Amino acid sequence: MTTVLAFLFVLGVLIFVHELGHFLVARFYGVRVHTFSLGFGPKLIKIRRGSTEYCLSLVPLGGYVKLAGETVQDQRTFEPDEFLSKSKWVRFQVYLAGPLMNLGLAVVVVAIVLSLGADVPLFQSSAPVIGNIAPGSPAERAGLQVGDRIISVGDRKVQTWDALSFEYLPKANQELTLGVERQGQLRTIQVTPEAVGRYEIGDLGIGPVLRPQFTQISPGGPADRAGIRRGDVVLAVDGTRGLTQAQVIDRIKKSAERPLVLTIERDGQERQVTVVPESDGGTGRIQTLISQYEVQRIDPTITQALRLSIRQNWDSTVLIGRTLMGLITRETPVRQLMGPIAIAELSGSAAQLGWVELLNLMAMISLNLGLLNLLPVPVLDGGQIAILATEGLIRRELSNTVKERVLLAGAALIVLLMVTVIYNDISRLMR
Repeated sequence: MTTVLAFLFVLGVLIFVHELGHFLVARFYGVRVHTFSLGFGPKLIKIRRGSTEYCLSLVPLGGYVKLAGETVQDQRTFEPDEFLSKSKWVRFQVYLAGPLMNLGLAVVVVAIVLSLGADVPLFQSSAPVIGNIAPGSPAERAGLQVGDRIISVGDRKVQTWDALSFEYLPKANQELTLGVERQGQLRTIQVTPEAVGRYEIGDLGIGPVLRPQFTQISPGGPADRAGIRRGDVVLAVDGTRGLTQAQVIDRIKKSAERPLVLTIERDGQERQVTVVPESDGGTGRIQTLISQYEVQRIDPTITQALRLSIRQNWDSTVLIGRTLMGLITRETPVRQLMGPIAIAELSGSAAQLGWVELLNLMAMISLNLGLLNLLPVPVLDGGQIAILATEGLIRRELSNTVKERVLLAGAALIVLLMVTVIYNDISRLMR
């Protein structure tokens, strides 16, 4: 039930915002609107206000705004409030408004999430230096080593772990050429990411250097009394360095009522603190939260959050553009495309993690929806804009026959895409 409700919430908001864009701009220019519908098919609920019927329809996978005199097939009276009676500039703005509303929603939602503040993993923006390699992984078989600094994937330079992830995650089972710096020398290594999970995400089996960090200290607890602070990084426990979060916690649990000497890093300086875990049924506790990796707390103002959101959405836009180009050049496997079933599954998973994750997912889907609708594919808003632009360039209207054939080709392409993504979704469910 959580999955269904989360899916309907996300999809409902995205469809409403998209269609609201078309509706508001159309009404602003005096275009008569016959219908504003969330969903397709039989109308379950309908309310008429003025000349417009607002309705909720049975199939929730879309929506529409029906404008008076929208197509040449409509019965027209050639009144000034009909869509085709308006100039190309007005029609262009009406078509553009839907995608722009989705893009704007993505920016606003991400800005809201960022303004709440968050602990951001530090390694994401750090240089991609390998800190661990999974046994038997593609990285181990290719000869990558701990300490290697990956500087490029193919002809693309990578400065951070995020940039590196963008390069190999969508390229499962495709051989990649990595530029690697090892002990001051450059070398080239061929590696093929494995496909993991339902969505066949590429995996090299590598991870960054992870150092456990105290992210929360309970006032008056053993850690607080020992002088440990939020943000301290654990370098060693009783002289043993290189421990993971799980190993640090295990040593604390096994040291009830026994002093532990922790070597920590604070403000770039090493220091030692001694903490005595309290006994809780024989298990040591120091009343802290320990992250498996270092984090950086960000609490931006609204203005800063908006700027960060724009930058984040721009980075995502570039990634989406590269993914679409990858579909054309076959670098991105078609089987990685997701349809409504996968989106519903992701919505349910995000909802279980909380509102922040659900809003992040909504923003990403809204961005994708806005960009995809701008593609010059007939039937989509971008296709209608392309037709208007073509007519503007040739300074005459395209014939109805040409428009019908173009729209039919676009519809066939959209149907093919829907069949593909639904097939992908069903195939994942059967695995």
